[in-house]
Amino acid sequence: MRRYALREDQWERIKDTLPGRKGSVGAPAKDNRLFAEAVLYRYRAGIAWRDLPKRFGDFRVIHLRHSRWSRKGIWKKGFEILAQNADNEYRMIDTSIVRAYPHTAGAKKKPRMMTKPLEEAREG
Repeated sequence: MRRYALREDQWERIKDTLPGRKGSVGAPAKDNRLFAEAVLYRYRAGIAWRDLPKRFGDFRVIHLRHSRWSRKGIWKKGFEILAQNADNEYRMIDTSIVRAYPHTAGAKKKPRMMTKPLEEAREG
């Protein structure tokens, strides 16, 4: 599987809900899948729109279309469909980079060491 792409089963579940498909109102889209994968690539890679690879096309057109779909709730609808059968592939956390303090695991705390004895601190 390509790293940022939709799997075939995911695409099959959402493709008929997207605008621009054959038989829907308006002009047919050139390639809805390429567009959807461009948007997913952008968010999953954490890049700016202008840094999208050229294979996806003009980033300005992709951004404009993404904005329109967002306003119409198309992305929300698609993600709701995909969430019905989520595999949680992208929710995994790599614990090798997560650090916790020892006391969060129940370790005993060490007593604080004072720099001056208590009586000297009162006098000083």
